[in-house]
Amino acid sequence: MNTYPVVPRPVKNSAVRPPGSKSITNRALISSALAAGRSELIDPLISDDTRAMMGCLRELGVRISVTDRSITVESAGLLRGGTDLDAGASGTTARFITAAATLADSPSRIDGTPRMRERPIGPLVAALRALGAGIEADRNGAYPPVRVEGGGLVGGRVTIDGSLSSQFVSAVLLSSPQAETDVVLDLAEGTVSRPYLDTTLEVMTAFGADARWIDSGTIVVAPTGYRPTRFKVEADASAAVYPWVAAAITGATITVTGIPSDSSQADLEALTTLRRMGCTITSTSKGISVTGPDQPMGVEADLNDCPDASLALAVVAAFASSGSRFTNLANLRVKETDRLAALEAELTRLGAVVETGPDWISIRPGRPRPALIRTYDDHRMAMSFAIAGLVQPGIVIEDPACVTKTWPGFFDMLESL
Repeated sequence: MNTYPVVPRPVKNSAVRPPGSKSITNRALISSALAAGRSELIDPLISDDTRAMMGCLRELGVRISVTDRSITVESAGLLRGGTDLDAGASGTTARFITAAATLADSPSRIDGTPRMRERPIGPLVAALRALGAGIEADRNGAYPPVRVEGGGLVGGRVTIDGSLSSQFVSAVLLSSPQAETDVVLDLAEGTVSRPYLDTTLEVMTAFGADARWIDSGTIVVAPTGYRPTRFKVEADASAAVYPWVAAAITGATITVTGIPSDSSQADLEALTTLRRMGCTITSTSKGISVTGPDQPMGVEADLNDCPDASLALAVVAAFASSGSRFTNLANLRVKETDRLAALEAELTRLGAVVETGPDWISIRPGRPRPALIRTYDDHRMAMSFAIAGLVQPGIVIEDPACVTKTWPGFFDMLESL
């Protein structure tokens, strides 16, 4: 079994630049693939998830070349179908490519890993069908694999259910500039992770689309198409959470660079919870710094806007001075693994007393102890619990290579601290 033992050591005050944002990179890849011409993405994320996206786009006839610091996308603006598209374990790829494939000139089939076949896609399928796509999915239209006829989207008005994932909404948004008429999306009550929709609209706008909120629950997209663009990708706020959490449990000051102070990335909301747990947050032209307290405090927090950060925050809670309860996290049960169940199992193994419900987790700190941490092929489980090893001896991470999904250099970063 491949494992990584984390060795506790003093953590120095440090500056870290995480890799490019996965969310932004995959949105920019779709936008550039639908723009006729040559686009360049600067400082993108190169990882398993973005490679899955690039592989699907190449199958759809888009030319893509990669260097250490950039991705060049050359497209005719029209996608070529007639092929099987493998999204692997990438949820953004499965959802975004499903919508994009409706614009291709012939049918496509989208599939992925066994776990991907367990992750819901029904609300996206229903919305695309309502906008004129010929599309069907397995198990009454609810799960991959998905078969798409191609031929384009007509447009119109549709209510979309984003209560399981905002990616369903983002997928429709990203393909809507290529529809025949305006697309108007009414968001169903309970849509999760809404800050991700702002990020989607910002990327679309950068590539020339006309997409905007018209009220708090409605987005309209005009049929403008996209234009090729030279686009710089921000550092990943989801990845930044891990060095910030390292600061929270070690008392060090760790500065993350590469994220603008006005960034819309959803996981920046994790800073609000870290502040309530006793951390000091400082934003300057050099970056966003977190200084940890002597010991974090337990909190109650609604983490709906930053569900990816909840795993790392749960690890901080295991070392806090009192109990914590995190709520509004139902979508964690349909991620790379059932993350609420995984957190309950591994935090218990670490020594905490944990309870979970349909959409919440309660963590009462116990006496920390050594543990072999199972990661369930989930990159965020591996990265979150590796941080615990900075202060608790005997933490061993099972299957550490799963971090290549979003941060191939994660353990190098950990060593640098």
